[in-house]
Formats: sequence, C-alpha cells, structure tokens
Amino acid sequence: MDMKIKKVDDIDPKLIDIPYYATEGSSCFDVKIIEDIVLYPGEIKPIRTGLKFEIPIGCEMQVRQRSGISSKYPNYIANAPGTIDSDYRGELFILTVNNTDKSWHIEKGTRFAQCKISKYEKVDIIEVNDISKTERGDGGFGHTGLK
Repeated sequence: MDMKIKKVDDIDPKLIDIPYYATEGSSCFDVKIIEDIVLYPGEIKPIRTGLKFEIPIGCEMQVRQRSGISSKYPNYIANAPGTIDSDYRGELFILTVNNTDKSWHIEKGTRFAQCKISKYEKVDIIEVNDISKTERGDGGFGHTGLK
C-alpha cells in the first residue's frame, strides 16, 4: 500500500525529513520534529512535523509515543494515540504535554513520535429499543478486579 507525503510549503524542505521505519519488523514509522521546543511544567503545545499525509481511504494514522522518550516523559502525547483521519490534509502536529515538574527542551530533528497506519471498518449505526445481554452486562471500570 502506498501513502503520499508532502513537505509543507512554508519551511525549508532541507529541514524536513521523510518518516521511515527504523527496522524491518517495525509496525510504526518514526516522525521527527522540525523546531527546537521548550515545554514548561504542565504546558501543552502542538509541535510541528512539517509533513502532510494522504492516508489511504479505509485507513487511519495513529500517532503514538516512542518508548525511549516516554520512559522519561510519561504520557507526553496529550491524546495518545491520536487519530488522523484519511480525509485530513493539513500538517501533522503532535499535541505534547509536559507532565513533569521540570522544563523540557526538545531539539529539532528528534524522532519524536511514531505513526501506525491501521485499516478500519465502518458500521451502520442503528437505533434500537434494546441490546443483547452478556455475562458482563453493564459492569464498568474494574468490575472484574485486579488479580
């Protein structure tokens, strides 16, 4: 499957790297950021990638944290995994939060996020008067216990 990628027009194209899969077995490709950023404790900021994607119809792109960064900055992508729909044509921004008590300096060129292309199916949504019963029923968060 092919996916088209375009560098944004307002940035020097030499500053933008096309994403790549780090290894043969990688399920996600790495995306670099294109500017130096400082995030202060508790700050949320969209970070530029300089890239636009033409995601194949019937697929979504999920933006996820990279383990090497999240081991120091847990939950740093504010809405991870973020979903990019196939009809979005704007620049990919990575909504980032600093969940620590220290300022965080991120250098341009950092492999900052990883993206996964996933197929999906749409369903026909039908309103009904009742839905089927299951063993779980309406048991919510933690209803089966922790051990």
